[in-house]
Amino acid sequence: MAGKALILVENLSVPFDRRVWQESCTLRDAGWEVHVICPKGATIDTESEVVIDGVHIHRYPLKAATGGPLGYLREYSSALLHTYRLARKLGPVDVVHACNPPDLLFLVAGRLKRRGARFVYDQHDLVPELYLSRFGRGQDFLYRAVRWLERRTYRSADVVISTNGSYRDVALSRGGKQPDEVFVVRSAPSVDRFYQVEPDESIKRGKPYLLCYLGVMGPQDGVDYALRALASLRDDLGRDDWHAVFCGAGDTFEAMVALSRELGLADRVEFTGRIPDEDLMRYLSTADVCLAPDPLNPLNDVSTMNKIMEYMAMGRPVVSFDLQEAKVSAGDAAVYAPANDEAEFAKLVARLLDDPEERLRMGEIGRERVSGPLSWERSKAALLSAYEAVLLLLA
Repeated sequence: MAGKALILVENLSVPFDRRVWQESCTLRDAGWEVHVICPKGATIDTESEVVIDGVHIHRYPLKAATGGPLGYLREYSSALLHTYRLARKLGPVDVVHACNPPDLLFLVAGRLKRRGARFVYDQHDLVPELYLSRFGRGQDFLYRAVRWLERRTYRSADVVISTNGSYRDVALSRGGKQPDEVFVVRSAPSVDRFYQVEPDESIKRGKPYLLCYLGVMGPQDGVDYALRALASLRDDLGRDDWHAVFCGAGDTFEAMVALSRELGLADRVEFTGRIPDEDLMRYLSTADVCLAPDPLNPLNDVSTMNKIMEYMAMGRPVVSFDLQEAKVSAGDAAVYAPANDEAEFAKLVARLLDDPEERLRMGEIGRERVSGPLSWERSKAALLSAYEAVLLLLA
């Protein structure tokens, strides 16, 4: 047994959080006793305690934030109290592995460090950039506060896990970490969990083509850009040969449903909410083009979009805006509209719909990238290297 690892997550339940679940299983297979503390899901992952495939999961009830920054303060305060309560019940651990956001879990990690644990900071998001992109309030007092919390988290961490090279650069520069303290563990889907099934033509609602969006629906995720692009596809380009499905949920879900009605898209755009994996495979196997409408903002430009990686794992061609890390991930598996240009985004969708050979070529490129240089097998090795560095500190 390598030791006892405790993974802390606040923004998603586990195993619904694919990255955290893959990390948990990788550590379990390497001989670690793995415990996860996370919130309960609304409709899935609802048990308070469960052991799944040898991973011990401890969940707490959490009401999602509403009403802007103050709502998040209430959410995070509740999450911290529950996380600390459950961590105390578990007793001593060798490694505490905190996944942000928020950059507050160092408070729990600090208490465990005083009992001999080492702290791995798994930086899923750059929270200062997330704040700027989500709320549009500029570099105000709250922005300076989240910068301070990020600095405290970096300072407390023995090892930092970054999701891509851009995040690693921030850990080295803004975080002041040393190169041997930062490990890039890319968010790569397990190709075993993303598999082709027989296309379901009924999903297309009688249209020749299906467009698909998969992911969270928050203010920074660009679902509104996608909907306006689809309105342009219909109105400006005269295309009436498609149906679109948006899979996922989030705090702008209802607003996006309302926007689709305002744009007159209610009869051709379907919102599924969160769906089981088997349904997701059915939608993605049927899709002709997948949408990554994340707009250019301080966060999105340097973040790896899970949706793009998952589209690629399914061999689907992608339309994206021109973002730095989107291009690193997708390469020639995507086409890129100028940042935030909805009309050009629509034109690229139309171009791909008219070119089945290009769609096939792009899909093959994406599948090869996710199975090769961007595979989870490579990320596994990086994760285990990070833990080897931690073990040296424990020795």
